[in-house]
Amino acid sequence: MISRKSFYCLLGGTFLAVVLTINFVHQVSAKDTAPEDAYGSLREFTDVIALVQKNYVSDVNVKGLVEGAIKGMLVTLDPHSSYLTQDSYRDLQVETKGEFGGLGIEITVKDGLLTVVAPIEDSPAFRAGVKSGDQIIKIGDEFTRELSIGDAVKKMRGPKGTPITISVHRENIKELIPLTVVRDVIRVKSVRSRELEQGFGYVRLAQFQEGSADEFVAAIQELAKKQKDRKLHGLVLDLRNNPGGLLTQAIRVSDIFLEDGLVVYTDGRLESQKQKYYAHKDGDEPKYPIIVIVNGGSASAAEIVAGALQDAKSALILGTQTFGKGSVQTILPMDDGAALRLTTALYYTRNGRSIQAQGITPDVIIQAERFQKDTEELLETEPVEPLKESDLPGAIPNPKNKEEKKHSSGAAPARGVKAPGTPPPSTSELMSMDLKELLKLDPQLNEALHLLKTWHVFKATPASETKAEVSAGV
Repeated sequence: MISRKSFYCLLGGTFLAVVLTINFVHQVSAKDTAPEDAYGSLREFTDVIALVQKNYVSDVNVKGLVEGAIKGMLVTLDPHSSYLTQDSYRDLQVETKGEFGGLGIEITVKDGLLTVVAPIEDSPAFRAGVKSGDQIIKIGDEFTRELSIGDAVKKMRGPKGTPITISVHRENIKELIPLTVVRDVIRVKSVRSRELEQGFGYVRLAQFQEGSADEFVAAIQELAKKQKDRKLHGLVLDLRNNPGGLLTQAIRVSDIFLEDGLVVYTDGRLESQKQKYYAHKDGDEPKYPIIVIVNGGSASAAEIVAGALQDAKSALILGTQTFGKGSVQTILPMDDGAALRLTTALYYTRNGRSIQAQGITPDVIIQAERFQKDTEELLETEPVEPLKESDLPGAIPNPKNKEEKKHSSGAAPARGVKAPGTPPPSTSELMSMDLKELLKLDPQLNEALHLLKTWHVFKATPASETKAEVSAGV
């Protein structure tokens, strides 16, 4: 028979065990609330699929339904998170590598017709006799009038060594000219350069892809060799309509001009997304003045370079407000060959400015005609007023909006420049155009060169004298 003392001890122990059990169950229940909600939603999702399969007017492809659902899910996050099918993932890899199997032509739409801007020198199209101004009427047996420029590009690209016949209309020739072109590996040039005047160089960086930084260094060195004293005395870096690209290349290009300090840093929810990238002193950083031209098409990696040089006071930024894409997308490959492009962090300049939905405000604002997007087989004319990041549905807001507005408020007022009435020239034409004609067409470049030529005058003039001259001229 159990004693009274033992009974109370047993009762107390049982009560304590019950309390601890209840507490444990409560904690586990709290932790499992989110998974339970997720499982409930997934059950609802599978129920919908079952109902669609059973009741839809025609047979449905379940894989297509799931793929569409994934795309829709990611669209609700922000404008840059997306589902990449196997084909689109391969296309993305091609873009960043800067190589593809193709013909080697720049095309645009002119008067509703697919028109050759220029064949790339020594490319398959060049060797087959394709000429600037040719209108591509047929690709194979298919007429191009109903094709978008993107679809036309896809049809002309293909594996190296495969032939394709395009039928072109050429001025003063009535019959269509069939031209069979054997595809080859086309290397997209991301960097092009030219001399402006003696001592002053111009480098156009169209996008940041593999090898862009090395191409950029080679272009600067080549420009310097052309000078009488083998030195550059000023450089214009053109980042207009540069949509970005590889972060590593943007950091390397920035590092060319910076001796030390942060280039850019990222901040995200996960610790692995909190990264800092620094410049390194190489001893050969340029000592000459640099002007970077940007516009509303300058985005992402292009904004990182402009922001880094602006914060370090290593360059003067000229043009119009940039696009404002300051988010980091991480590519997460999947087992079936597809991938997720997921926004995982935001970019910040070395002074802590967020680029997101704000962009980079130029030191000197000059309005001008926008140049066409610059890729080897795809030239598209931008709308007069392109959307900014902040205009996109679901765009992530700027986390430091007040500070960014404060920074922007000190910018110089825009100087209105009447845009030329003729369509803007392609980059190929810019590189060979007469300088006087080029400067007439491009007010931003004209202003950049003017500032470079007078830079040393202002640098050598004491502040007091400068003030006196300004006040005397008012």
